[in-house]
Amino acid sequence: MSIVSIGLSSEYDLNHHWNKMYKTAGLLYVLLAAVSANYEGYKVYSVKPANDTQIKMLGILENTEKLDFWSRLGYRSKTVDIMAAPTEQKELTAYLKNNNIQYEVLIDNVETVVQQEHIEQSLSSRIFRGKISFSKYNSHSDINGYLYQLALNYPKLVKLQDIGRSYEKRNMVVIQISLTPSANNPIIFIDAGIHAREWISIAQALYIIYELVENPANKDLLADVDWHILPVVNPDGYEYSQKTGNRLWRKTRSPQDTCVGTDGNRNFDHYWGLNGASSNPCASNYKGPKPFSEVETQNLRDYLLKIKNNAKLYLTFHSYGKYILFPWGYTSELPHDEFELRTLGKEVSDAIVKAGGPAYTVGTSTNVLYGAAGGSDDWVKGVAGIELAYTIELPGGGRIGFDLPGDAILDVVNQTFAGVVVYGKYVSVKYQNVWRFPQN
Repeated sequence: MSIVSIGLSSEYDLNHHWNKMYKTAGLLYVLLAAVSANYEGYKVYSVKPANDTQIKMLGILENTEKLDFWSRLGYRSKTVDIMAAPTEQKELTAYLKNNNIQYEVLIDNVETVVQQEHIEQSLSSRIFRGKISFSKYNSHSDINGYLYQLALNYPKLVKLQDIGRSYEKRNMVVIQISLTPSANNPIIFIDAGIHAREWISIAQALYIIYELVENPANKDLLADVDWHILPVVNPDGYEYSQKTGNRLWRKTRSPQDTCVGTDGNRNFDHYWGLNGASSNPCASNYKGPKPFSEVETQNLRDYLLKIKNNAKLYLTFHSYGKYILFPWGYTSELPHDEFELRTLGKEVSDAIVKAGGPAYTVGTSTNVLYGAAGGSDDWVKGVAGIELAYTIELPGGGRIGFDLPGDAILDVVNQTFAGVVVYGKYVSVKYQNVWRFPQN
């Protein structure tokens, strides 16, 4: 594949592309104001289960199509945010009262919050690192354009790999960052945006790319480790959440019976469908009709299988919650290397705190939160054999958790990068001698 094949064919085309995208704030506001209101009258409830029975009762609700769980169920006394349409609010509150589950209204009208985010996006000042902004959320075409620009500017450091197309035929592009591609270095693989509405996760992946490629101070992170990064696993869903009124869309965009989309992070073939996923095609956590039913998860699977012998660490970014999670998600049993995974996770959290960020809760997905099978991290560790596998739930922000405002993006991604540095150094130290000087 030639680099040109991902879309833009010259520097002139690229500049023309950027200029077309940079509309005036006034025009953007007019366009955004025309977006249909999908969330008028929707409410968000902050629900606080007090015991395991109440958690199980909420688990029943999570697998229905009627409600949208914004945060994952976890241990008792951990709040979970649930959005309900006007037609479901009476039934939901009655259910909570009948089961003595505490709750309060967190957001009275979701549409008001969504429209405010549209305005903030359009009026946001642009803090650029290279050709990408970290004071607003970039479109998928802008993201691929940025990757293309990096490949042009740093041909000895950056290679692009088109790993396939999404259901709506958008290119899924992995950026490979390596000082010495022929050295057969261990690989750290990073992805983000498998859930469409988790925009900050994509910004995080982009910031890691920027720091590794454009900041010479991070050259040491490339000395013994190669980095492969897929910024957007679910480009169709991401674009849909950005450019329609459905800001809180989570799934892919493939047709499923009478509804659309599959939860990509319930679609991996490792104890698929065992728990924490729905068989209802209209539910937000729908597992799909079969494992790897989605072309996006197939593309990711195929690429990871190609690099699995070299890949030593897998990071997948999500939001929101301030968690560093590792397998397993399908069971409360611990992996054989739980001590290593937990210890490394805590070191990452400590580095983020030292950089000014929040402390993260570290543990296995099921024991920290609620069981959910079919996730990418479980498959990566259990099937692809990449031992170090983590899901990082980034902090929430704004009024709805997913709408971290533009002026907060840079702080979050910069603080989290301090934790990524820890991962990079760990892989370098752990695998360098074994990798370069294997024992007979």
